[in-house]
Amino acid sequence: MKIIVFNGSPQAEKSHTNVMVEAFLEGAREAGATVENIFLAHKKIHPCVACFSCWLKTPGKCAIQDDMAELLPLCYASDLVVFATPLYVDNVTGIMKNFMDRMIPAADPYFEKDAGGECRHKTTSKVPRIMVISNCGFPEQSHFQVLKLLFRRIARNMNTELAAEIYRGGGAILTDNSITLKLPLLHYKSLLRKAGGEIVKDGKISGDLQQKLEKPLIPESLYIRGAETYFREALKKAGR
Repeated sequence: MKIIVFNGSPQAEKSHTNVMVEAFLEGAREAGATVENIFLAHKKIHPCVACFSCWLKTPGKCAIQDDMAELLPLCYASDLVVFATPLYVDNVTGIMKNFMDRMIPAADPYFEKDAGGECRHKTTSKVPRIMVISNCGFPEQSHFQVLKLLFRRIARNMNTELAAEIYRGGGAILTDNSITLKLPLLHYKSLLRKAGGEIVKDGKISGDLQQKLEKPLIPESLYIRGAETYFREALKKAGR
């Protein structure tokens, strides 16, 4: 199995998102998968301008000259595409949205009806199964409602399957190296590695593991108190 991750965090390698991705990919690699982690923050990706050149003038090829020309073939050549993004205003990051918009060459202008009788564009390229990995700074898992709907719609639009979703509330502590958080973070990373292994071996994440991945890393009250302390100190250093 070949897994490619498109990491949409502006913080790239230093991000909370990447902590999740690296642990997940470690498990996938151990299970025999070939993996690649691409940081969109290091790529030049312009917004789609809806010129329709990829449909009308140069079918399957975008008129914009940037790094998408190398990224799309990588996407189509994989077995699983992972969209990894922190949560920004209940949604994906801007660079991730630009990337997703620029995937339009995989479709053509003609309509077809899905199994539920709803229109979508036909796909000209076989889109692999997709997956999402995300985290947010709020402690509750409820903040991912928009992403859950969004990626189901994306899978429908691309005529493919949403293989798995991993959402992590309280993600701000994922890069914390303090002694008190060492054990809960080690445990969570072990769950992510197991998820990577299950995806490769079984094509999905088991229900039992999914439940464990959803559990809080630390008590909500402790997380909120820590976040408030952090920003209080940060504001003091900024002279505010």
